[in-house]
Amino acid sequence: MSDEKSMRDRMLAGEPYLADDPALTRDSRRAQRLTHLINTMDPTDHRRRRELFTELLGAFGEHSEIRPPFRCDYGYQTSFGARSFANWGLVSLDVATVTIGDDVQIGPNVQLLTATHPLEPGPRRDKWEAAEPIVIGDNVWLGGGVIVCPGVTIGADTVVGRVSGHPGPSGRRRRCRVARPGGARAVTA
Repeated sequence: MSDEKSMRDRMLAGEPYLADDPALTRDSRRAQRLTHLINTMDPTDHRRRRELFTELLGAFGEHSEIRPPFRCDYGYQTSFGARSFANWGLVSLDVATVTIGDDVQIGPNVQLLTATHPLEPGPRRDKWEAAEPIVIGDNVWLGGGVIVCPGVTIGADTVVGRVSGHPGPSGRRRRCRVARPGGARAVTA
């Protein structure tokens, strides 16, 4: 027996890997097939969609819903808690684990991105990749368009909103509110 890990084993262990592993190709094709079925099926067939998500994902909690379209790399690396909801356009690049807690609300076009690439040009050119897990705690609300980067943990009861804007006519920045457990505070956007 060889001491060398497969690229799939390296990926699952959180180590740098090359995505050309035949097992990863097989896993990716499985996810593509299942997401294609989910994304093209009758949108009112909730029972069948639930069956497909249960087959695709590592876990799919009771009374949860993900509205298509949905995209992921592998599916089995994403766990979706009970009573959680994701609006249209969720992307879960689940090279590392993506753990979504119970009672989570996810707005449209949210991206959960675990994948990373080397900063050095040589390994990047050689197609080395890595990933860091994402954890979304219970009762979190991710507003529309939020992007969660590799290695981020969002604690329970947190609200994350996407803020965009431009300076007002006087050049002053507009103020917004960022909600946090225990209250909100004003910040300059």
